[in-house]
Amino acid sequence: MVYHEAHQLSRDGFSITYISNQLGLNWRTVKRILSVADDRQYEQYLQGCADKNKVLEAYETFVKSRLELYRDTSSAQMHDWLKEHFTAFPTVSAKTVFNFVMAVRQKYQLPKTAMVRVYEMVPELPYGQQAQVDFGEYSLRNSQGKRVKVYFFLLVLARSRYKYVWFSLERFTADTAVEVHERAFGFIQGIPDIVVYDQDRVFLVDENKGDLLLTEAFKAYRGERNFKLHFCRKSDPESKGKVENGVKYVKQNFLYNRVFTDIDLLNAEAVAWLARTANHLTHNTTKKVPQQEWEIEKPFLRAFHGLVIQRADRIKYAVRKDNSFSYKGNFYSLPAGTYRGRDSQVLLEKQGVWIILYNQEHTEVCRHLISSGRGEKIINNHHRRATSPAIRELEELFCARFTEPEKGRQLIGAIRSDKPRYIRDQLLILLDTTENYPSSILDQALQYCCQQRIAGAADFKAVVAHYHGQQMQENEEQLLAALRLNPLSRQLPNEALIQPATSSIRDYTHF
Repeated sequence: MVYHEAHQLSRDGFSITYISNQLGLNWRTVKRILSVADDRQYEQYLQGCADKNKVLEAYETFVKSRLELYRDTSSAQMHDWLKEHFTAFPTVSAKTVFNFVMAVRQKYQLPKTAMVRVYEMVPELPYGQQAQVDFGEYSLRNSQGKRVKVYFFLLVLARSRYKYVWFSLERFTADTAVEVHERAFGFIQGIPDIVVYDQDRVFLVDENKGDLLLTEAFKAYRGERNFKLHFCRKSDPESKGKVENGVKYVKQNFLYNRVFTDIDLLNAEAVAWLARTANHLTHNTTKKVPQQEWEIEKPFLRAFHGLVIQRADRIKYAVRKDNSFSYKGNFYSLPAGTYRGRDSQVLLEKQGVWIILYNQEHTEVCRHLISSGRGEKIINNHHRRATSPAIRELEELFCARFTEPEKGRQLIGAIRSDKPRYIRDQLLILLDTTENYPSSILDQALQYCCQQRIAGAADFKAVVAHYHGQQMQENEEQLLAALRLNPLSRQLPNEALIQPATSSIRDYTHF
C-alpha cells in the first residue's frame, strides 16, 4: 500500500518532501520507493530488509517506549540515551542509530511531531498607522566573478505595501540606521505612528526583561521624531511578515543574478526598480497597486521635515594589550604605548581604502590600508618602538643643553661607536637626564665623561647623580652651619661678618 500511495502522489505532481510528510517516511525511503518501477521488486526489497539482522534489535523496546512518550525525540538524543542506560551498548555510527530509530517509527506508526503554529487572518491596519523595518544581506558577483556582500535596509508601509530599500557595503550601525531612516521617511514623504522592528543590536543595547534599552543614537533620534516603537519577540520574525516577505522579494526579484558594479549605481538601480516593479505592480495579497495606495495613505502620515543628523564619524575601538585593535575580523597594530590600561581606546575614521586612528584629543596616531581578508595581522614595523623625533633632532636637543655643545657631540659619538643599534634609546635616556638637573651639574658631568671616555647613557646619568649628590651635601653643610649661628633666621648674624683689627708684626719687632 505504501508503495502504491507513494507512486500515486508522485504521479499527481507532489514533491518527495510532501510525500514523506504525508506517509510519515524519511525522504530517502520515499526516493528509494519511487526508484523501484515494479511492485514485485519492492516486495523483494522489503523481504530482504525483514530478513536482515539489525545490530540494535535488542534495544527496540526501549526506543519504542521513549518514542511513545516523546514523539519529537531526535536520533542524536536517542543515541545518547542508549549509551546512558546501557553500559554494553555497541559502538555504532550515528547513521546506524538514525536508521534504527526511523525503522521503529515506521513499524509502530510513531511519526515525529512538529510544532504547529496556529495562524489567523488579521484585518488591514488603518492608513498611516504602521511601517515595518528589517535588514538583509546578499552576495553579488562583480564583473570579475568575485563575490561582493551588500547589506540593505527595507521599510514597508503596512497598509499600502509601499516600499523603500537602501544598500550599503558595510553593516548598518546605530548612526547609519538613523541616516537611512531619514532617507526612508523622505522617500515615503511622512512618518507613520508606529514602526515595527526585530530586537536588533543596531537599535537595542539590552532586552532588560522587557524594558528595552535603546542605543544612544537611536534613542536620541526617536526622541526627535516621536514615533512609537514595537519590537517583535525574540525568534519571532513572522510577527512582521510584511517586511519579511519584502526582504525575500528584494533578494529574488531585484538582486538575483544582478552584476555588482558600484554601490551608488546599485542604489540608483534600486530606486528605478521600486518605481517600475515593487511599487508599480499589483500586490499579490491586497490586489492593489502600492503606488496608488500610497497616494491615499500620504495624508495620514505625519509631516516630514528633514533633520540635520550629527553623525559621529569617528567610532571608538578598544585597544588590546599588545597595542593593536580589531576591525572587521582583522588585527591592526598601534604605536607602542597606546595601551595604557583596560579602558584604552582609539577613534577610528574610514576614508576610502584607509582607516585612520586618532587618540582622545583627536590627534592622528596612525593609518592603515583596509585589508580585504579575514583573520590577518597588519603590522607596521615602525610601531614596534615608541614614536619620537628623528635621531639628528634628538642629538641637537641634547647638545643645546650644555655651555659647550661640542663636548655633547663627543659623548654622543662615543656612544654611537659602542652601541650603534641602540642610539635612539640611549639619546632618550640622555634627554630625560638633562631635564632633571641644573646646567652647572650637567656641565661638570659632561666634562668628566669626556675626560674618562665614558660611552653610555646610564653611566652619564650616574655621574650626574654623583655631582648632584655632592652639591646637595655641600648645601646641607652650609645650611647646618647657618642654623648653628642663628637658627631663627637661618642667616649669619652681622657680628659674624665683623673682621677684627690686626697688628703688624713690625710693631712687635720694633721694640
